[in-house]
Amino acid sequence: MMTLPSTTEMYRALVQRDQSFEGLFFACVRTTGIFCRPTCRARKPKPENVEFAATIQEALHRGYRPCRVCEPMSAGAGAPNWLDPLLDEIARHPDAKMRDQELRVRGLDPVQVRRVFKRAFGMTFQAYQRATRLGTAMRALHDGSPTLDAGMDAGFGSDSGFRAAFARVFGDSPGRARERALLTAAWIETPLGPMLALAGDHGLELLEFVDRRALETELRALREAFGPIAPGDHAVLRRTREQLREYFEGRRRTFDIPIHQRGSTFQMNVWRALCRIPHGETRSYSEIAREVGAPAAVRAIGRVNGQNRIAIVVPCHRVIRADGSLCGYGGGKWRKQWLLDHERATGSIRHAGSA
Repeated sequence: MMTLPSTTEMYRALVQRDQSFEGLFFACVRTTGIFCRPTCRARKPKPENVEFAATIQEALHRGYRPCRVCEPMSAGAGAPNWLDPLLDEIARHPDAKMRDQELRVRGLDPVQVRRVFKRAFGMTFQAYQRATRLGTAMRALHDGSPTLDAGMDAGFGSDSGFRAAFARVFGDSPGRARERALLTAAWIETPLGPMLALAGDHGLELLEFVDRRALETELRALREAFGPIAPGDHAVLRRTREQLREYFEGRRRTFDIPIHQRGSTFQMNVWRALCRIPHGETRSYSEIAREVGAPAAVRAIGRVNGQNRIAIVVPCHRVIRADGSLCGYGGGKWRKQWLLDHERATGSIRHAGSA
């Protein structure tokens, strides 16, 4: 996890174009929808109109597009000549999902493309496409725009591109989604990065970090069950935002948010077992398996743990290996470690036996 300098320090660096901050942060301008390098020559925004991201990926997930003045997506003089046209194509068509075969048709080697993106931007080509698609839709959530079908006047190639990308993520055009949706979506800022929350009349349906790889798959499953999803206000979302704030401030150890999870009897038993792990404690997969009456189903426990769609509130991060080491986490292992450290500081983490 990258720790950013203070907001005051970053804003000073941006105004003064301080080269010593190059690569340490990216400035995201709310009024224009772009993100810049610290040394950008463009006119400086007012302090209240800028937020900061640690990585390009985070800026993209927040729905910002790269500045054409400082070109934060530029890989430098040694970049291959196919890179800029490829970036431009994705910007024009944020809804597209370009696979290896489409790259080969363009005369590009998929392996080389992945390597260049990883080296230049710290993410794979597929992760970049995913960030652009999600960012297009998330931008609307982030801004809290009441009229989403106005499109993205500031970017993403075109209004039609915005609409298509929004529909790919949320299941319909912005205007129709608002009229038909049974689930309401909200953007929630946290110290570990932004999260997407979805709620309906039955309770909280999803709470995930927006850079989770499985997020689009989870949204697709919810769309199939409920129909379009639209940004908006909901009592469950307000309660979720407030209780998460209290949790991260160290003032809350348990949640009383109504949640709605659907799955097999086995899945539901596992998720309920997760909710019974106290703040400040951990369990191993084998301990959970014994608790749900399936001691031989350790691998299945791990799989169901990863299928949890309600992060933190249903604390799948409290499940570790029997030897006490960390295992995978959908939001990234670094977030899992942060959450356990946070709970260690606000409780008394102990591993209740190993198996």
